[in-house]
Amino acid sequence: MAKSTLAENIQEKLKQLPGQPGCYIYKDEKGDVLYIGKAISLKNRVRSYFQESTRHGSRIARMVSKVHDLEWIVVDSELEALVLECNLIKQHRPPFNVRLRDDKSYPYITITNEKFPRVLFTRKVRKDGAKYFGPYTSAFNVRDSLQLLHKIFPLIPCGKSWNGTEEQRPCLYYHLGRCLGPCAGLSDKAQYATVIDKVERFLNGKEESIVDDLRADMGVAAEALDFEKAAKIRDQIIAIESVLQRQKVLSNDQVDQDVIAIVKDDRGTAIQMLYIRSGKLIGQRQYVLDGAGDASSALAVQEFVKQYYTDAAEVPKEILLPVEIEERNIVQTWLRQKKGSAMTLEVPQQGEKARLVDLAAANAEQALNQISTEMAQKEQWIDDAMSQLQDAVGLDSPPIRVEGYDISNIQGTSPVGSMVVTENGEAAKAEYRRFKVRYHPESPNDFAMMHEVLTRRLRAYVDGDEKFQKLPDLIMIDGGRGQLAAALKARDELGLSVPMIGLAKRHELLYIPNEPPVALEGQRHHVLVESDPTETSGTDAKRIKDPNYSYERPALRDYTYREIELPLNSPGLMLLRKLRDEAHRFALTFHRKLRDKRISGSALEEIPGVGPRRKRLLLRTFGSLEGIRRASAEEIAAVPTMTKVLAEKVREYLAES
Repeated sequence: MAKSTLAENIQEKLKQLPGQPGCYIYKDEKGDVLYIGKAISLKNRVRSYFQESTRHGSRIARMVSKVHDLEWIVVDSELEALVLECNLIKQHRPPFNVRLRDDKSYPYITITNEKFPRVLFTRKVRKDGAKYFGPYTSAFNVRDSLQLLHKIFPLIPCGKSWNGTEEQRPCLYYHLGRCLGPCAGLSDKAQYATVIDKVERFLNGKEESIVDDLRADMGVAAEALDFEKAAKIRDQIIAIESVLQRQKVLSNDQVDQDVIAIVKDDRGTAIQMLYIRSGKLIGQRQYVLDGAGDASSALAVQEFVKQYYTDAAEVPKEILLPVEIEERNIVQTWLRQKKGSAMTLEVPQQGEKARLVDLAAANAEQALNQISTEMAQKEQWIDDAMSQLQDAVGLDSPPIRVEGYDISNIQGTSPVGSMVVTENGEAAKAEYRRFKVRYHPESPNDFAMMHEVLTRRLRAYVDGDEKFQKLPDLIMIDGGRGQLAAALKARDELGLSVPMIGLAKRHELLYIPNEPPVALEGQRHHVLVESDPTETSGTDAKRIKDPNYSYERPALRDYTYREIELPLNSPGLMLLRKLRDEAHRFALTFHRKLRDKRISGSALEEIPGVGPRRKRLLLRTFGSLEGIRRASAEEIAAVPTMTKVLAEKVREYLAES
């Protein structure tokens, strides 16, 4: 019956398909996106998937069998459909599309879009009007290049943004001739633009033209008997020529090229890119494609080109491909629009360009070997870590999902809690959560704060909150017996049985609770859940009974603990330490954000009705946000310009912040 319903559902949608260009989206019975494609005619393309005469590969056949629903978006042209397809694949990451997996953050050099641009190191390409050069494979080499650029050209060495107005006296860099002094209003915009133009040419591999200009400038300085200036220019020329000697010339055409090669076998699919600028190799990079197992090399290269150049910092004049792709013409048209000038997609068969593709293919083979080895070693490391933790804690199965918790505060102010997650040894950042601690004691109490964070997290699970519906196989608490006891207390009050351990920084000891056989005498009534009256035993969590949070209740169980010291280089301990450090980082960044708000008082301005004047009066009266938080509604209402209604709103807002 289900199959019949599915067929009727798809058949009805197929009748409604338009004959216009657009993108189609296949979804499964849960509404998750399975596959995204584009078509010149949606009607013809989508119907072809469901015709009995059509022969699909195993991947597409599996996808079609899972399709429960389909949607489509109509556009005006095939080019618009191509752009939309790239953006949708990037957004949804469908499992049956060939997807570019890039889990590395590569460095770039950026020239900012400012009146006096800065030349900076970055790992993110933003659509901010700045110019980006890269990616480069070595952060060390990028920083080395930046030092060289600052040595050769009088750029802004302090990294600060200046608009050319006189804001301060020039620093020592100006007097050494290493900066033009825009902070002191001493730099002419046209003069600085000339410097930036030379930097761009340098990063584009056009150092010879810069050397020619510098030689001319040195000759002019020498004729004017300005030998000090001529000596400085000579030093610049020597520095640039040393770079030229290290660069490898790969092409005599002196054009900008991206060379793409692919290697595909049972181990996976790897793409190798060579970045050639003005005939010189300035960098290379490897990529891995997911979902390309039974896709052809042509399809894999085509999908890579579309996804890579969607966010690429630049489009070169030539892109050399290893195989012909079906959508070559429309992709080339799209890339020409992105570049704003002529460019070509080529599949060279012989000559120098074919040699470059072969060179990239040889590097791709080596890259795939390296990636396969690294993945095998990583999988083995994760297996060892899981096994060690299972044995150390005494679990029935390896802890696939591990959650780590930490508290961050300064003397009890702006307290926050963090929850970070690893799944199969990898950080699951989409599962991270942060908590504003509502418990504000007169003196810091990390135990009470940890108890509150674990109570709220586990209570959310019992309540059916979608964000907290995955219970971990193991919970790691940053701290020793005290923090772990507070977390266990929260768990017991909710009637759950999630394994917990503590990791103390001193000696990196694991604290593992010895489970007591029964609850303490006369304290079972403190359980925060209501059990089904038909149940005859246990305190299994069914529904939250007591919504009032309190740390003052005595513990339900009295635990003893055993200490385990794993070797410092053991995978199990290294995984826990990595999780602890990540929990600490995540909590600390959130704490700093809240603390900065508290110090500036900007949190008050987020309350409707509280403007700058009322904020100033409240802070003057109570001294700080913490003082306002502890004040009664009557005391807040007594502040000039405040009302009773607004006072209640302030108290309610600060109680949640």
